Parts: sequence; C-alpha cells; structure tokens
Amino acid sequence: MRARKSRLRAAVTWSAVAAGSAGLVAGSLYAVSMPDRSGGEKQAALTGEQATNARTGSAGTLAARLTDRLGARTAGAYIDSAGRPVVTVTNEGDAAMVRAAGAVPKLTRRSPATLNRITARLRQSMTGVPGTGWAIDPATSQVTVWTDDSVKGAQMAAVRRMAQRMGPAIRTVRIDGRLRTFALGGDAIFGQGSRCSLGFNVKRGGQDFFLTAGHCGNAVRNWAADQRGSQLLGTTVASSFPGNDFALVRSAQAGPSAVNLYNGRARRITQAGNAVVGQQVVRSGSTTGVSTGRVLATNATVNFPEGTVTGMIQTTVCAEPGDSGGPLFAGTTALGLTSGGSGNCRVGGVTFFQPVTEALQAFGAQISS
Repeated sequence: MRARKSRLRAAVTWSAVAAGSAGLVAGSLYAVSMPDRSGGEKQAALTGEQATNARTGSAGTLAARLTDRLGARTAGAYIDSAGRPVVTVTNEGDAAMVRAAGAVPKLTRRSPATLNRITARLRQSMTGVPGTGWAIDPATSQVTVWTDDSVKGAQMAAVRRMAQRMGPAIRTVRIDGRLRTFALGGDAIFGQGSRCSLGFNVKRGGQDFFLTAGHCGNAVRNWAADQRGSQLLGTTVASSFPGNDFALVRSAQAGPSAVNLYNGRARRITQAGNAVVGQQVVRSGSTTGVSTGRVLATNATVNFPEGTVTGMIQTTVCAEPGDSGGPLFAGTTALGLTSGGSGNCRVGGVTFFQPVTEALQAFGAQISS
C-alpha cells in the first residue's frame, strides 16, 4: 500500500531559524534525565494503556503482518471495537487464510485498485493545498478527505466539487484548527536556538544514533541536552522533509531505546512495527508528557504549509509544539515519530506521525536493544 521513495539529504542544507521555531521535544533518549510533570491523570491514562495494550498489541502485530502478506489484495486492516484484528480481503481464498491466522476477514466493498486510483487523483489535484489530506479507511472502503480551518472560499468549493464527482467513495471531514508541524517548546534537545524531541535510539553499523523529525533535522545540525549547548547529544547526519519527516542524529550518549513515561519510569522499546487503524497508542513528548489515543488512518497524505508528507499515521493523540520528533509506541513496539497536526492537549485534535519502520529502512538502522 506504500508506494513512495525516501528522499534523504545526507549533507543537510542549514537555514537560519528563529529562536524556538524548529522543534519538538521528545522523551526517548534514556541517558537524558527528564522531570516528572505527568500528574495523576496522565499516570492513570498510562495504566489504562498498559491494560489495553495487553489486548490490542498482539492484534495490531497480527493485522500488520497479514496486510503485508496480502499486499495489493487488501485495502488495509483495523482493530474493531471488540479489540479483534479485521483484515480486508477480495476473495474467499484470502479470507480463509486470514481466518486461519486468527484474524477476522472482511470482503472490501471497493477494490484496493479502485481506492488507490482515487488517492492518485487526489495527489494530482490537491497536493500542495495546505490544510488538506486524505487516507483510505479500510473499515468503510472509502477515502477520507479532511480539510482544516484554513481551507475556505474557492479552495473549499473545489474540494466539494471533487468529492461530488467521486461520489460515495469519498467521505469529507472537517478538522478544527490548522494543520502545522509542531515546531516549538519543550525542554528536551536544543540546537541553534531551536528545540525538538528525541524519538528512538537506534544502531547502524555498530554505531549509536537516534531518530527525530525531519523538519527538526533540516534546521539543526548540533544537538544538546541544554539550551546553552554544554551537554552535547549528537549531530544530524541525514534528514528528509517534506515528503517524509525523519532525521538521523549520530549520538554522543549511547543507551538502549526507551521512552520517558513522565512518572519516574521508562518503557523499554524492543522492536519496531507498523500501526493499524483502531489500535491504541501512546505518545511521549517533553511539552505534554504522555498522551494516549487510537489510530485513525495509515498511509495518510498531509499537506502542511511547509510541504506535503505522505505515508503518515493519523491518530487522536494530542500533541503540542515541543513534542515534534517524539516517539509513538504501543507496548514495547516503536511505531512513529511525531510530525504535526491541529489542536492541542486542552481541546484535543489530530496528530500525524512518520512511521518509524520507513525511517529505519531508509537509514539501514535497527532499534537499539
């Protein structure tokens, strides 16, 4: 279902960035000590997440494995309200295979090829229109198109005309607020007057690195744990944004991959995986600590003002400036890196994440153990 190439800039072009304008904070470099600002409410949410992940973690892994196996013969998978993995299929033979593997097969009402043709037409007509995006919804066999509050007048009329031409295969959704990359705040990693969050510690060729957001890596070369720059963390060696949103930083402080839970503890991360619609997930970031939610879409296209990013994970997890680059995970499985979205953690919103599996593949890296 993913048909895009990773575009990397090994020698990143550095540009001047105003103070506080480039980054998201993270919570996953285990060697860095971070304060506990979670409070009882966030700890209760995390306790609930642990129980939920016991039920949905294996379901998400199974669903992702089956969609990879089916390839072009599926429109995707999701976790239903009962916590079961549901995989869309196009024939009875694949349905039997899915059933034998322990998942629930569902015959898709529209073929994967039809849905992919619709998303291709959207790329031709709407790429570059800020505040818009789209993704295939496997539960309804539709393509969901969203617009934020910045899409008005002639642009909004054009979106509506396009939806009418495509008929019931399209569902339009309005998002409160404005889509943006989360490029401010937090207290995690600093560089050149900017701040961002760490994602996951990784290994490449026996050397230590960590991942963060590409819109952070484009702006900052040398990262430190403090604003004065006296505690060196690492140097950006490759970055990709737009198109993707991931960066690779050579680490000066090695450690296993773990996520700060903002309760005095850390969650060890042992593997990377792909997110599934309906899956319960958790995000850690130094601005807002730990937040939980569920996956709304995968392989989503998002048109930020700074450029278009494809193949994203869309979730109900809130985030704010200073959370960029931070980790999205389920149980001990790494899923994504915080990219951007709309709203905040007071009123809610939607947030998009760069799939971590794509970043690992692009960099030839593995989660540190």
